[in-house]
Amino acid sequence: MAAEPRGCPVIVRLMGEGQLDVAEEDLSSLNALDDELESAIESGDETAFRSALHALLENVRKVGKPLPPDSLEPSDLILPPADAHIDEVRSMLGDEGLIPD
Repeated sequence: MAAEPRGCPVIVRLMGEGQLDVAEEDLSSLNALDDELESAIESGDETAFRSALHALLENVRKVGKPLPPDSLEPSDLILPPADAHIDEVRSMLGDEGLIPD
């Protein structure tokens, strides 16, 4: 199979919204936003958390290409919904945040 011109795609599921195909080259910008989200969670700053979560989700929507609703592609990454509680997102974090480096 020929390689994607934008790099290897990563399937990202936005809980409650669906899946998006995100180019591997876009992951670095998403990682920076994920780092901001982690910092806000660690500090317990609800305002910074909400802002960072919304920025991350908006960026995924901006760079990602929506998959059809009936797509059965496995998700490489799962992100919480925009209205998620800080404790809910904290429980989803791995050693490398929501988006591994």
